[in-house]
Amino acid sequence: MSIPQDTSAGRRQFALRMEERRAQEAEGDWKAVRRGWCLGDAAFRRELLAQMAGQMGEHHYGEERQESAEEKAERLVRQGLKKARWTEEDLRWRRKSDAVKIRLAVQVRQETTLTLKWIAERLQMGAWTHLNKRLYERRKESGRNKS
Repeated sequence: MSIPQDTSAGRRQFALRMEERRAQEAEGDWKAVRRGWCLGDAAFRRELLAQMAGQMGEHHYGEERQESAEEKAERLVRQGLKKARWTEEDLRWRRKSDAVKIRLAVQVRQETTLTLKWIAERLQMGAWTHLNKRLYERRKESGRNKS
């Protein structure tokens, strides 16, 4: 449908149509730019997260902090699995309270801000409450060993 004449009514109609098009375009491709903190593929995002590690300031917000913590935790888990000569599949089949899993959970908990729920799910340790109990027991045991 075209605008018949260059009149004030025609210009208003044109402005309305342009605003509708802008709104439709804004819904699509630009959403990631407006709401996200990184526009690029996974490799580029990992590179940025590696650069951000340890350099978070007050100008960094929740999503950036969370993603950076998750990236660090994933790196710690990969290193721990390699050290134990485990695969991802081993996480699935080993006991929830396996010493390697507990050690990894302690390290991730100490070095990141991730929740017990995230750690328990990632290490396949059952409910976060189970992990919480194992970590408590480990702290108690460490305290006795220091005495």
